[in-house]
Amino acid sequence: MKRNQEFFNIYRHGFVRVAACIPGVRVSDPAFNAGKVLDLIRRAHEGKAVFAVFPELCLSAYSNEDLFFQEALLRSVEEALLLVLRETAGLDMVVVVGAPCRIEGGLYNCGIVMYRGRIMGIAVKSYLPNYREFYEARQFRSSRELPVDTIDLCSQSGIPIGADLLFRVPAVPGFRFFVEICEDLWSPVPPSSYAALAGATVMVNLSASNIIAGKDEYRHELAASQSARCISAYIYTAAGFGESTTDLAWDGHALVYENGNLVSESKRFSWEPQVAFADIDLDRLIMERIRMNTFHDARVRSSDHTAFRDILVDLDPPGGRILLEREISRFPYVPLRSELRDKRCFEVYNIQVQGLAKRMKATGIQNLVIGVSGGLDSTHALIVCARAMDELGLPRTNIKAFTMPGFATSQKTYQNSRNLMAALRVEAGEIDIRPGSMQMMQDIGHPYARGEEVYDVTFENVQAGQRTSVLFRLANHLNALVVGTGDLSELALGWSTYGVGDHMSHYNVNASVPKTLIQYVIRWVADRDLFGAEVSRSLKDILSTEISPELVPGTNKDQPAQSTEKIIGPYELQDFNTFYLTRYGYLPSKVAFLSWSAWHDRRAGSWPDVPEDARNEYSLAEIKSWLRVFIRRFFKLSQYKRSCIPNGPKVGSGGSLSPRGDYRAPSDSEDAPWMADLDTVPEE
Repeated sequence: MKRNQEFFNIYRHGFVRVAACIPGVRVSDPAFNAGKVLDLIRRAHEGKAVFAVFPELCLSAYSNEDLFFQEALLRSVEEALLLVLRETAGLDMVVVVGAPCRIEGGLYNCGIVMYRGRIMGIAVKSYLPNYREFYEARQFRSSRELPVDTIDLCSQSGIPIGADLLFRVPAVPGFRFFVEICEDLWSPVPPSSYAALAGATVMVNLSASNIIAGKDEYRHELAASQSARCISAYIYTAAGFGESTTDLAWDGHALVYENGNLVSESKRFSWEPQVAFADIDLDRLIMERIRMNTFHDARVRSSDHTAFRDILVDLDPPGGRILLEREISRFPYVPLRSELRDKRCFEVYNIQVQGLAKRMKATGIQNLVIGVSGGLDSTHALIVCARAMDELGLPRTNIKAFTMPGFATSQKTYQNSRNLMAALRVEAGEIDIRPGSMQMMQDIGHPYARGEEVYDVTFENVQAGQRTSVLFRLANHLNALVVGTGDLSELALGWSTYGVGDHMSHYNVNASVPKTLIQYVIRWVADRDLFGAEVSRSLKDILSTEISPELVPGTNKDQPAQSTEKIIGPYELQDFNTFYLTRYGYLPSKVAFLSWSAWHDRRAGSWPDVPEDARNEYSLAEIKSWLRVFIRRFFKLSQYKRSCIPNGPKVGSGGSLSPRGDYRAPSDSEDAPWMADLDTVPEE
């Protein structure tokens, strides 16, 4: 049981749960504000967060103006800070609150970092806005004017203070955070940029940020771009209800971004205090920085600007069962939001079209040869060919499309291919590969040629080789290019016959498109009637057909006898594995945890536009079993096939296994390290 609970804990898998908190405040009432802050701290702790962040000057409220010069207010802030320290002494959680601090005769806008009743360090605002509605330079001084680098506060001595503090939590690998305050993010080079180069992975912004029309969009842009540029997480908290509305208004906006992607966001204009939880994937940030050599180059160039003090925080993350609260998409290659998904389908489709059109113009060849099976991949490649011809102003009859029935071709796929070719008005042909295949089996002495029902790998590959041989000789005969149809999913699993079949072509438009994305692009084309209603009907028929290599005959001639997914696993799971193992290099145990988080509940909301009764769910045992198949096929068995694939356009980030693109690996590597880690995954 203990092993299972450890597996089902986000902190084991490189995540850290943070809480961006928006308390209600009263202007110049620190005692009240401290109580509201403590309420949210307790909520964050109950939610298993280890890091809680509050807005700028939240203990005093931001909008005090010249009241900051009042001794009563400043003393009350210190008393409020003492209260928060005392009440959090028993909590294993880092808390960052905003407060004004008096230092050597000056007043500074600060972020107080505390843990278990102690102040670990004090971050100081660097850039003070003094334009339009802002007059901070009237009350506060910049971090550049600090006369000391340590202070005594709340009966503690030698507390580090400044804009050069990095906080590191050794018990949570990769968790190293930096605090900046509001306007710091609005500056041309925010302090967090240098902190990232010094090793910080999580940036915190304590902000007040009044609201005007459209400002929330700009906040999103700033936080998103800074997190992407720094390859970091960015936690942003802006003041909410209770701040003075004498001349301004406040919307209480909390944001958490991770490398440019929004992970969590609060409601705006809420009358109630809020806690926006977010599970940050530290592994993702670390692995991205390893890959991005330009990040390291910038670090070397900026070494003179990255002298930070390192502060250790001896935090111990909670144990037991703590599941992910962030949504993990079942289809990492397919965006969840419909508007973004439509844009992605448009881009993928047109990248493929442009790639093929350019290759045709470069070679001067105006004809294309393609084998059409009636399955997903050749269907998608064919509609790419059709659009390329349209874009080049060439007749679609320049596409020489052939259906090539074999020993296992079903009536369903045969009719699919004939219908699609007719609807697209390409030049359609049919070549029966059975005589040529039988001749080959006779020549090599295969038992099938003697009437024996032996359906071995030779039987299958003879058919794949015959189809390829026919297509290439047709290309010679018709002065054409052979268009490949094999996709990224098949490349990852080595599900192709070396040198022939889906492995080989003159140009492969599907080479970096996974099966799950191909399904959505075909549906996108069909839903928009890009080729007319007749083509759309044909495409939807094909989408409903079982995925099969159709190389072994069965008893039912109307439907495919073989099921690819029963042999190599569901493509939806294997595409998930491909994405996280090749894009981020995660441990198999983490991939299994993410997969279970996405797939164990059929009611989960991350399956876009699929009817309820068509949704699947997978147990951890199933996920582990198919992940084992993936690891063996990907790392040990099939790299030699990927080392010599034809040209084809890359369509997405991390979406290419070409040795000329994203992925280079030896063909004779072992899978032992991945299998050893997979063995740590429980069965249930």
